[in-house]
Amino acid sequence: MTSVIQYYGTGRRKTSTARVRLVPGTGNVTINGRTVEDYCGGRFGLDKMIMQPFHAAEALGRFDVHIIVNGGGIVGQMGAVRHGIARALAEAAPQNRPLLRVDGLLTRDSRVKERKKYGRKKARKRFQFSKR
Repeated sequence: MTSVIQYYGTGRRKTSTARVRLVPGTGNVTINGRTVEDYCGGRFGLDKMIMQPFHAAEALGRFDVHIIVNGGGIVGQMGAVRHGIARALAEAAPQNRPLLRVDGLLTRDSRVKERKKYGRKKARKRFQFSKR
């Protein structure tokens, strides 16, 4: 029985979580069982955003990528996928870590939506103030 070498990475962005599995292969990417073009729906730049870690680590076409992503919207999900791929590439080859770190791909983007406060319309917007 032969065991296939696999590398895992978990990526997060806003409320999205992506579980990424890298398997040595030809460069096929599937997200929730669908192709990137099918999943992104032709949104400009999102497919390039996913491939950023591969360009940084010069590993384009060396791995097949299987992704399970849930939560949040499409842009947050693609940010989570990018973060997960970068983590998995860092696990696959430790020499990739500094290359990915320079581009900021290993850092979790901590920005999330600010909560709405009572007495206000939204998180920061206030009701109109009248002096008289």
